[in-house]
Amino acid sequence: MKGIVFSEFLELVEDKFGLETVEQIIKECDLATGGSYTSIGTYDHKEMFEMVGVLSDIQNIPVQQLLEIYGEHFFTILAKGYPQFLEKNDLFSFLNSIDNYIHPEVLKLYPDAELPKFDAAMNNDKTEMMLVYRSSRKMSSFAIGLLKGAATFYNQETNISKIKEENNGEIVTIKITLV
Repeated sequence: MKGIVFSEFLELVEDKFGLETVEQIIKECDLATGGSYTSIGTYDHKEMFEMVGVLSDIQNIPVQQLLEIYGEHFFTILAKGYPQFLEKNDLFSFLNSIDNYIHPEVLKLYPDAELPKFDAAMNNDKTEMMLVYRSSRKMSSFAIGLLKGAATFYNQETNISKIKEENNGEIVTIKITLV
């Protein structure tokens, strides 16, 4: 997982909960990196789960909720850093472009990136999309947060929910309905 995901997480924790919480997380986790990340470096995604788990214990907020909150925040970081990927008219057009346009472009920038796969299917009246998330990292809650961030970016009110999980979260079907 790219270092920007880790460094931005620690920045969000500092903004929301204070530097002391960041220091406590790093101290309580057994991180191979010691909590130091470069934005272009690649790190084990298990470190993210370890840090989120400790934050969950400290703040008494469920891990999945923290991952969603972080995903929503991280979308704003991506939007600022890569506005060219967001030149779509609406949320569903953007989501349809993830695997066909955005991820291939990301791989040009970061050839060693391990990206999730997304299969999108729209219903007939174009008010609902089924998105199948596939990743061995099992971070669908982070993906849902990213989806919520995208909906906010495109100023579209939505209901987003997991409707099916397979292989312990490696394959997750997400329903996105325009409200």
